[in-house]
Amino acid sequence: MTVRQIPPGRYRTVVEILGAAAEINPDLEAYVEPATGGTPRTSLNFSQWERAADGVSGLLEAQGVQKGDVVALVLPSCIDYAVCYAAAMRLGAITSGINPRIGRLELDSIMARARPTLSVVDPTLGVALPATAGSVVPRQDAAAAFGGPGPRRRPLLDARDLVAVVWTSGTTGRPKGAVFDHTNLAAVARGTDVLSHPGDRRLSPLPFAHVGYMTRAWDEIAHGVTTVITPTPWRAADALSIIETERITVAQGVPTQWALVLELDTFDEADLSSLRIAGTGAAPVPATMVARMRRRLGVPVVVRYTSTETSLGTGTAPGDPDEVVATTVGRPVPGVELALIDEQGGATPTGEVGRVHLRSGAVMRGYWADQPASGRPTDGGSGHLIDHEASASVLSPDGWVRTGDFGMLTAEGNLTLVGRDNELYIRGGYNVLPAEVEAVLVTHPGIAAVAVVGTPDDVLGEIGVAFVVRENATAPEAMPGLDELRRHCAAQLADYKAPDLLVELEALPVTPMMKVDRRTLGQHAARAASGRRSRPVSTGGSR
Repeated sequence: MTVRQIPPGRYRTVVEILGAAAEINPDLEAYVEPATGGTPRTSLNFSQWERAADGVSGLLEAQGVQKGDVVALVLPSCIDYAVCYAAAMRLGAITSGINPRIGRLELDSIMARARPTLSVVDPTLGVALPATAGSVVPRQDAAAAFGGPGPRRRPLLDARDLVAVVWTSGTTGRPKGAVFDHTNLAAVARGTDVLSHPGDRRLSPLPFAHVGYMTRAWDEIAHGVTTVITPTPWRAADALSIIETERITVAQGVPTQWALVLELDTFDEADLSSLRIAGTGAAPVPATMVARMRRRLGVPVVVRYTSTETSLGTGTAPGDPDEVVATTVGRPVPGVELALIDEQGGATPTGEVGRVHLRSGAVMRGYWADQPASGRPTDGGSGHLIDHEASASVLSPDGWVRTGDFGMLTAEGNLTLVGRDNELYIRGGYNVLPAEVEAVLVTHPGIAAVAVVGTPDDVLGEIGVAFVVRENATAPEAMPGLDELRRHCAAQLADYKAPDLLVELEALPVTPMMKVDRRTLGQHAARAASGRRSRPVSTGGSR
């Protein structure tokens, strides 16, 4: 099938561009829920997506949703989610995606602050919604409206109308909501670069409530991308099968997921000739792993870096050396500016650490303001929806976002991340950034993945605990001991940055947003430290 790319500059909103796609690429699959475990394959083309969104918008209107209202989606990643998101946009409503896997406290916090007029929920998930969830529409009722009548009144939409509030993971406090409008989503489409070619078929493990989906609607529609939805729970065998049967061109996953896929007994028999590129990120990846992925998948491997607030950031390029992909997050993607700023507000020289600042048209409008129980205006204005004070703490008047990440630039202009401000710990009076230690430890040939967290210590104040996943789980000798890892680390970093304890895991825990779950690791670290307080560090800690 010939896929026609929708030219930029002619459309103001995602609603308009979806209407164009329904005419230009009507029969092209927009979404696929692949067949797995006895569940039949389901798909939705662009023409059907347009029609279904119109029907669901009629249902939402009948339930009282107006321009400026919030619609919460408590749904798994699925076709119904995509339809409901597009339906809310038609009414000028703002979609608050909520991952069903988040904890009770996070859910209650988001609902209390977003105050949705209506929530669409999948009853089979067993999520108990608080009273602040507004009217509740079961998923099956929304799906039944796919062929129903559209809204009686269609509001005038503007490029600056808000479309989504995307919540941070909340691993270090209550989640914050980053707010985006149509112009932000258009900017994302201009910056996706090598990850979006006309007619791509994309497989990504990111949940739909993640910024990596919520801000990509314009991009996927304009490029005629088919989104193949990863089944939940994720399984390596399913991912490999889907790449083959669905003829995936762009496949993405965190390093641990790719390691599990490459280890499958059926890997060598799989036909992966459709692949064009493979993406990874969200955790350190050894250069040997990058080389292995590139060799066995037969395609370039790239890394992407961004934040919820910026939506776009940096990335490596096809053809970059394996060491660059493993140790850096590349250069700014099209439309993005990057600056590293020191504590005095000046630019840091090449090779020195500074805080990462990003600026582009994809940057959020600001953080969501807590909403009152009633009386929110519905005139389409957005000023009342932005917490200007909270936004000013990270977003400058000229559009720069002050991220929570520290990094430095290589001589070639690639960004190397060395840690986050909320992950830093102080050992014996010295600051330690976990990402810097992780980047060294992951180069040890016996380690496939690693995360370092700080934990309280009676003598040093805090110590570092390294959680590692061995390279080969079936070879006990492949697992290095603590002393060896401390020597490996001290050869490249100050000795106080070497980990004090070692804990082996089968896999690093991840949050619903596919980030390393440092809160859980912090709890494990406290227990590990408690068990060794009477022992010297050199004993090797927990194995």
